[in-house]
Amino acid sequence: MYKAFGLTICSEISLPELTQLHKDEEVADIFIDIGYLSCFWDEFKIHQRNFIVKESLVIFQIPNTATFCIKDGKNIIVSPMDGSDYDKIRLYILGTCMGVLLMQRKIFPLHGSAIAINGKAYAFIGNSGAGKSTLASAFINKGFQLLSDDVVAVKFLNEDGPFIMPSYPQQKLWKDSLEKFGMQTSDYRPLFERETKYSIPVNSNFSHEPSPLAGVFELVKTENEHIQICKIEKLERFRTLLYQTYRHSLVNKMGLTEWHFTDSSKIINKVQMYQLKRPTSEFTAQNLVSMILSFIKEREII
Repeated sequence: MYKAFGLTICSEISLPELTQLHKDEEVADIFIDIGYLSCFWDEFKIHQRNFIVKESLVIFQIPNTATFCIKDGKNIIVSPMDGSDYDKIRLYILGTCMGVLLMQRKIFPLHGSAIAINGKAYAFIGNSGAGKSTLASAFINKGFQLLSDDVVAVKFLNEDGPFIMPSYPQQKLWKDSLEKFGMQTSDYRPLFERETKYSIPVNSNFSHEPSPLAGVFELVKTENEHIQICKIEKLERFRTLLYQTYRHSLVNKMGLTEWHFTDSSKIINKVQMYQLKRPTSEFTAQNLVSMILSFIKEREII
């Protein structure tokens, strides 16, 4: 039995990345099982591409790896292919499958990293390669705690506003970022065979408690030489939240457009959003941390 994203998980597949619970003390919210999905996939794949969405069920297949089914916000069924790498299968369980499952449970999944700063949560969202995990790692090196990396679960726990639910104590960093931080790749495991992205345990720098979301920063690479922070205004905030929703292309297919708009409105009404532009010409992670801390202190959003 495990815990992640504020949910208890009973899994037939070992998930060493997650915080483990004592089995007898918990009731599972989610069940992850191994099953046979090939016939199901063959039946539907001729009608749709990449992802099959049918009522409360989403199915997708990764070549040479597995077929995955996410159902009712409660079940993940995995059908591994012969000789598949379970490290790679776990990546999809904790990434795409969890992103879809959170949406099925009406929990808002952002693509990014989240850090706890003085009891509040700040989300750093952006496209792949924007530097979200690297920035989170720079915060961790300064003594702050990670709340989530890759999938950021935003949930409304009460009328006070959105909270970020802790995911699990692991980061994923590219080889280049490791070297920039002076870390040795030989000390860490690649996410899967021949991958140049590494698994970084952060057990002692992980927050296990939900934190109120206090700010959202969209990280964008630019050819300019200077770091810039500018406020995201008006309707652009809706576009940003939609585009940076994890697997946002599924929102409409899953019939969740109205829910997504409503929850986006609730987030926008409670939280300021900013665009953080960083130059591509140099490694700026430490500078970004100092600038963000000063920025949020000046605006009293700590």
